[in-house]
Amino acid sequence: MHLLNLGILAHVDAGKTSLTERLLHSAGVIDEIGSVDDGNTRTDTLALERRRGITIKSAVVSFPVDDVTVNLIDTPGHPDFIAEVERVLGVLDGAVLVVSAVEGVQPQTRILMRTLQRLRIPTLLFVNKIDRRGARYDDLLSSISERLRAAVVPMGTVEGLGTREADFLPGFGPSAPVVLAEHDDELLTAYVENTVSYDLLRTALATQTRQVLVHPVYFGSAITGAGVDALITGIKELLPAAEGDPQGPLSGTVFKVERGPAGEKIAYARMFSGTLRTRDRITFGGTGGTGSTGDTGAGGDIRETRETRDEGKVTAISVFDHGTDIDSDSVPAGRIGMLRGLGEIRIGDSIGVPRKAVEHFFAPPTLETVVVPGPDADRRALHLALTQLAEQDPLIGLRHDEVRRETAVSLYGEVQKEVIQATLAEEFGVHVTFRETTPLCIERPVGTGAAVEFNKKDPNPFLATVGLRVEPGPVGSGVRFGLEVELGAMPYAFFKAVGDTVRETLGQGLHGWRVTDCVVTMTHSGYSARQSHAHQGFDKSMSSTGADFRGLTPLVLVEALRRAGTQVYEPMHRFRVEAPADTLTALLPVLAALRAVPQTTETHGSLCVLEGEVPVAQVHGLERQLPGLTRGEGEWESAFDHYAPVAQGAVPERARTDHNPLNRKEYLLNVTRRVA
Repeated sequence: MHLLNLGILAHVDAGKTSLTERLLHSAGVIDEIGSVDDGNTRTDTLALERRRGITIKSAVVSFPVDDVTVNLIDTPGHPDFIAEVERVLGVLDGAVLVVSAVEGVQPQTRILMRTLQRLRIPTLLFVNKIDRRGARYDDLLSSISERLRAAVVPMGTVEGLGTREADFLPGFGPSAPVVLAEHDDELLTAYVENTVSYDLLRTALATQTRQVLVHPVYFGSAITGAGVDALITGIKELLPAAEGDPQGPLSGTVFKVERGPAGEKIAYARMFSGTLRTRDRITFGGTGGTGSTGDTGAGGDIRETRETRDEGKVTAISVFDHGTDIDSDSVPAGRIGMLRGLGEIRIGDSIGVPRKAVEHFFAPPTLETVVVPGPDADRRALHLALTQLAEQDPLIGLRHDEVRRETAVSLYGEVQKEVIQATLAEEFGVHVTFRETTPLCIERPVGTGAAVEFNKKDPNPFLATVGLRVEPGPVGSGVRFGLEVELGAMPYAFFKAVGDTVRETLGQGLHGWRVTDCVVTMTHSGYSARQSHAHQGFDKSMSSTGADFRGLTPLVLVEALRRAGTQVYEPMHRFRVEAPADTLTALLPVLAALRAVPQTTETHGSLCVLEGEVPVAQVHGLERQLPGLTRGEGEWESAFDHYAPVAQGAVPERARTDHNPLNRKEYLLNVTRRVA
């Protein structure tokens, strides 16, 4: 039996989850179609998902189509959960992108299509809601082609558009040979000679769809079922089956982690090679490359990998079949399995041999808020709950301040904050509120600075010599640590202690923000060799330990940073706003007041399109004001683009949560209980 791992993606409210229900019903997996409004859909299992009518977490459900088993993955549509979507994309064989026939191409639709094309994932388009008043066909096809910058092939026509009786009539239109002939010489010749056959068109369509050269477009309604059978046929015939050798070396990727009823970890993994069996001991983790979780990639994106690899035993496996998950002894290449027993596993981990694939980069969370526990909240339970939430989504970071007894959480948007609040209340019984959301800035070195402290020289109270030089690195390079001293000059454990502490210390720069895009070089090293009195054990007061290097490194590093200087950068979004041209007189002053800088302006009939950049801190305010400024006709799209130097007002400061190496006296009191 062939396998196909299929993703369903869409802008919020386009009908994605409703289409999932219809597909399951058409395949005979469910007897009754669930409703998003009624909160009884198969894939939206969280109470919050059912209540709000949005998908928050990806969900997997399977259904058969003749000899093909489809693992269908329903993904979130709200932009605050784009990281959840991008993780899923790496395990897909194909996708269906849902577009509303009424609202048409929306901001998230464009973002999703760009991502699908970048990752080269074969994609069908399904135009939903043809039974709704205001549904469109011809101009919507033109809009899809133009705004998604995609070659599209309509797979039929619609009769009764905009009525309850609307139906989809499958068949190639006159534009199909023209579009497909651009990439097929044989078809071009047949078109010129007027000998184009249905079989030739169908073969060319399947080939070019799998090569992501064209995108077939189906019209229909998830509510009435119109066009869904044609879409199912397209899924079966046009999208590529899952590949992988069940006898090959074990290789897979974890794209989701959740907790079971007893608190145990359950990892969702797509196997690309080999066969994983119950009771197998496996290795999992990062690729062992230079990237690490939290480092920044090009443009400030987060590279979701980690260097370390762990080992564990798989105690139980479930696979997906006929709409549910069933226990299994194994999960072969091509399938998705739920794995238990791997306590240290994380989202993004490779299982077995890491895949030699293009790394996926995720826009970093650019907002932060402090969690305020309710009057009766158990702080220990809150800490555990937040840790588990961050574990399920590693792009969401936690920052604990032991002095103020506060925890800050990094976010992508305001909806995500509401989701965290509701999840803590409903799943963990912890009620919280939040302080005002603030931008999450970074620091970069301005110049080069160096510092050194020598062993047994005042004012150094540590038995260690550490010298460090800090200099700017290329934008997007993250933090690089290197040596100018001989590796054999002291035990390797001491070098590792310095390197680890450098990365930890750079989490809070001179202004409290994470320092990135820099090169830190160790220029001096030294230690006191292991000593002991005759017939006695090891004397720690006379011999260097890792604690000496961990204690001294922050003091040396922040002094080097002081001499180099740092600049605070705020996150910037690239925005695109489409609005009636006659509303620009009201819109432009508001954009200027909120520091949004239009860089290009285009006019399309009565519409005007502005593109530019805006500080993340102003995005939420602009989104709220846009409908009133544009008579409800404005359309806003924005996404993280880069970090820019803070140009106006005071330099934003962030409260420190470490022992504050900027204040030597305070630091030594906290670390050594001695004042040099």
